[in-house]
Amino acid sequence: MTVESLSEIARKLLDVLLVWALFYFILKSLRKNMKMVMLFKGILIIALTKIVSSWLDLVTIGYFIDYVIEWAPLALIVIFQPEIRNGLEQLGRAQFFRRKKSLSLSELEKSIGEIAVAADYIRKMRMGALIVIERENSLDNYVQKAQKVYADVSGSLLSSIFFKNNPLHDGGVIIQGDKIVCAGAVFPTSDSMAISKRLGTRHRAALGIAERTDCIALIVSEETGRMSIAMNGELVYNLSLDEVKLRLLEALAPSGQLLRGANNE
Repeated sequence: MTVESLSEIARKLLDVLLVWALFYFILKSLRKNMKMVMLFKGILIIALTKIVSSWLDLVTIGYFIDYVIEWAPLALIVIFQPEIRNGLEQLGRAQFFRRKKSLSLSELEKSIGEIAVAADYIRKMRMGALIVIERENSLDNYVQKAQKVYADVSGSLLSSIFFKNNPLHDGGVIIQGDKIVCAGAVFPTSDSMAISKRLGTRHRAALGIAERTDCIALIVSEETGRMSIAMNGELVYNLSLDEVKLRLLEALAPSGQLLRGANNE
């Protein structure tokens, strides 16, 4: 096999991988965005109508569909400008070559323990909280617009931030690694129709940031004291304290660390 043939195979393989990655990103966006799902259904209906009109030689409807197809790209750019912007922002936040501090299992358990202590106190006092934990996608854009803290994760500090008389009470806290980097952060709210109308702004903000990034958002309801987690574009409501700690550990710890920790026990 010659060098030229190997080069041609490599180019074709790269081409297929890029197309696969594009379709994966599109399908992942479709799963989380009701507006995109409706768009996809509309495109299917237009395509089927075009096929039927061509088959039955329906001139008028065929002309109308051709007109829609001609102007559709421009209309989609205008209508779905926010979704396109969010998608590009998500690609930018991925930061594939970014070096991040990797916590050991003991450090991670300590941080989660402090978060759990704060969440338990906050729910008992009915103060309400939104704690967002960064994973691979950077949240620096939200950090820049918030009040900088940069302190070790501490149950007492988190509790004081969400104290009702604190000016930063209504915003969110962002945690990077084992540090509380900011408080009073504002996140985009979700427009998902799947979320209950009974849930307030905190839950919609948590789901909104979980739809746009791979972060984990812990919510403590001010009205009910119930704890919920938003992750991977989904909201899991009314969790116990033990369930919260387990979900955080499973989501944040690399599988290899969990296996080693289990073997050591």
